[in-house]
Amino acid sequence: MVPIKENRFTLPFRYIPRDYQLPLWEAFDSGLFRRFIQVWHRRAGKDRTDLNLAAREMQKKIGVYYYFFPTYSQGRKALWEGIGKDGMRYIEHFPKELIEKRNDTEMKVYYKNGSIFQIIGTDDIDKVVGTNPIGVIFSEYSLQNPKAWDFIRPILLENEGWAIFNFTPRGKNHAFKLYEMAKNNIKWFVSLLTIRDTKILTEEHMQEERDAGMLEEMIQQEYYCSFTSAIIGSYYWEQYDWCERNKRFGTVPWEPALPVHTVWDLGVGDSMVIGFFQLVGKEVRMIRYYEDFGKGLDFYVKYLQKKKYVYGKHFAPHDIKVREMTTGKSRLETAISLGIDFEVVPDIGVQNGIDAARMLFKRLWVDNVKCEKFLELIPQYTKEYDEERKVFKNTPFHDWTSHGADMFRYAAVVVDQMSGPSPRQAHVFIPDD
Repeated sequence: MVPIKENRFTLPFRYIPRDYQLPLWEAFDSGLFRRFIQVWHRRAGKDRTDLNLAAREMQKKIGVYYYFFPTYSQGRKALWEGIGKDGMRYIEHFPKELIEKRNDTEMKVYYKNGSIFQIIGTDDIDKVVGTNPIGVIFSEYSLQNPKAWDFIRPILLENEGWAIFNFTPRGKNHAFKLYEMAKNNIKWFVSLLTIRDTKILTEEHMQEERDAGMLEEMIQQEYYCSFTSAIIGSYYWEQYDWCERNKRFGTVPWEPALPVHTVWDLGVGDSMVIGFFQLVGKEVRMIRYYEDFGKGLDFYVKYLQKKKYVYGKHFAPHDIKVREMTTGKSRLETAISLGIDFEVVPDIGVQNGIDAARMLFKRLWVDNVKCEKFLELIPQYTKEYDEERKVFKNTPFHDWTSHGADMFRYAAVVVDQMSGPSPRQAHVFIPDD
């Protein structure tokens, strides 16, 4: 680790890395790497290490530095307002002598040299688009919307910026795939540390956690960095695992002789999701999954037009009937003017819909290429966690998985209505030239 010595202090400021944290610093300072994977167990000091690295780099090179969290509120609670066991606020690792000003609302730190640091939640993906950082940290990347990295990657490639991904595993999702890729890429630094590596926690500590009621799956995930443990709190993990073991995720061909039904989850300035389904006997086949954001309804209609499908029915949630303030028209009316006559999904309640979705897995076949993102998100759709009571609530946690999971829930509610084309809208969309 190469410190920066100023008149009255040294960067990193009030931070001494532990032995197992030093290889990350040394890899960074070697200049051989610009990408870093940091799979460290809970309480190993991931964020404190990365924050201090960012604070030092801001003084070395003027630029914008972003610290991404799965949600804005998590970033505020964990880092901006977080306090270590030594009683020091994490944000105090930025020396006062270097700070020009601090914006508590936007969670920004401005250095006197012109560098800017900001905490951002990737649940609001719009805040990521159009940014120009030279250094970024993805905290708990396994829980983040992977689109954020897709937006940031070309920027860092152009300006030779760096990126750190810290996380504990959450199944074999996008973070696992990134980890697997990085292990075989000489341009990436990879560090996986369990309690057996750091030795800051013991097997006796783990037994205390078990005795206190912590599930074994969570212990394996959080302290032994297991990618194969069940995702705790997942609504659909058992059903997903059953499908995977029974080879339900693979090549699922489109049957041109049968209608394709679409199920939508509608967002405003948020993600829009469309699932494409065919019924073959009792089988329910998801042949395509599409998601985008920040686009008008006409954009998605044109997307459908470009497919050579014979469409049957189109389903949307009940809020499609809500009239928009700007136009005075509902999106249902707008859709009709664009050539799609939606059928409205009955509102049977979230929990009843989830129960229906669990049942649907027994009939489900999913194309693992055209629906890759769906297969990443659906096992990660989880219950909200009550930090104070240390229990899961009976309500879903809203994050990047929610829109796709909502679409699937709607599909489960209306699957029995997908029996052939609707007389009022059976037609073939002709692709645009």
